Amino acid sequence: MKVSLLYPSWTEECGEIAHFSKRVGKLPPLNLAYLAAIAEREGHEVRVIDGEADGISLEKVVEKTSEFNPDVIGITATTPFYHVSVNLAKLLKEKKSDMKIVIGGPHITVLKERVFENFFDYGFIGESDNSWPKFLRAVEERRDVSNIKGILYRENGEVKFTGDYEPVGDINSIPFPARRLLNNENYRMGTLEGEKRFTSIMTVRGCPFSCIFCSTKVFGKDTRRREPKKVVEEMKECINNYGTEHFSFLDDTLTLNKEHFSEICDLIIKEKLGITFEGSTRANLVDEEIVKKMANAGLIRLSFGLESVDENIRRVMKKQVPLESYVASNKITNKYGIETSNSCMIGLPGETEETIRKTLRFLREHREIKQASLSIAVPYPGTELYEMAKREENGLKLETEDFSEYRRYNAAVMSVGNFSPADLIRIQNEAFASIYCFVPERWETMIAKSGIKGARMTMERLMRCIDEGETKFLTDKQLGIK
Repeated sequence: MKVSLLYPSWTEECGEIAHFSKRVGKLPPLNLAYLAAIAEREGHEVRVIDGEADGISLEKVVEKTSEFNPDVIGITATTPFYHVSVNLAKLLKEKKSDMKIVIGGPHITVLKERVFENFFDYGFIGESDNSWPKFLRAVEERRDVSNIKGILYRENGEVKFTGDYEPVGDINSIPFPARRLLNNENYRMGTLEGEKRFTSIMTVRGCPFSCIFCSTKVFGKDTRRREPKKVVEEMKECINNYGTEHFSFLDDTLTLNKEHFSEICDLIIKEKLGITFEGSTRANLVDEEIVKKMANAGLIRLSFGLESVDENIRRVMKKQVPLESYVASNKITNKYGIETSNSCMIGLPGETEETIRKTLRFLREHREIKQASLSIAVPYPGTELYEMAKREENGLKLETEDFSEYRRYNAAVMSVGNFSPADLIRIQNEAFASIYCFVPERWETMIAKSGIKGARMTMERLMRCIDEGETKFLTDKQLGIK
């Protein structure tokens, strides 16, 4: 059979922050590349279209897909651009009504029947590594799918669900992603060492932690690790076949098992891969020994989830990382020349003007923290935060379930205490500008990450705040008041 796997362009939906989204949005669709490899292993002919990286419209995606004339079409979507995938499926059905269209990803996994639009023939829930090949065999042999776990389908107009999916026990058995089906030249990332050809890669599935703003509905809380040798074999394939220079590790917590990732680093060094890489972890799960080894293996960028420094907020959001860990860990990464971002949020349960000031004060006073991001908390379906907001607990109130608005920047969908969504957007603009515009030590990293245009836009956001008299979170010193 012929199989098309589609990832539609989505960043244009982000309005005035589309520039920033495009710079971070061109991650290879690793999930589709995995499914492509599995389908090819089953003997099918596969095409993958990454509309975002290729810069093509939905109409062009439909045109290219129709030319291939597939038997099965698979589309992936997260919550904020699920509506884009619905529109794509609608256009495909209008082109050829008998196309078999499959939707997968975290949004359909969580909300199931609620978002299983008529334009989709099947919905894949959770991990699809086991259900996908069984499904393709059933379609090819014209059998029903009722005995394949993890699938939504329709029977006589009624939506049916075959039951919870079967997770993969040994993730080493999954073939390497079929990256050769992607336009790999399109994947480039700005770093302090210049622009690099990159790809994404995973070493672990699952996360054992319980932060209220995260969901573990797809990979679960039980962690499953790949053999270090397998990981490095995949990296070598990327280097030799696609000229990959930089790797973005997608593990939820890169150093969750230090021994595991340390072994990966040992192999990178032993094989003299000569690459750079980045990832994210918890500030209390690094020490000088692992950071030094990671740096020797090529680590140049690391991210910690700081969120808020207010202890009450941290308790409610179940972020069990001591604040002193962030100062200590940033000192270590600075020592080894690793660009380190500390992600913060506003709009969490219990947020007030004072709690925001505390976080901004912490960032201003600890110059070891050279880079920080500031997003608005989003109650994604499947998270405890979403349920809190729906129940209007801890000062939260869900204002909309238009999921196209569920974005972390320049959009807000909850009221928090006395803050309306509009207040949170204004505060984000001002606070983000306060983190960067008045701290020259952070300009280099801002420009490397967002480009000259992005840096200019950040300054414009600050000036707009000042012009409108909305500067509650800038200090008198920053405003030049003596």
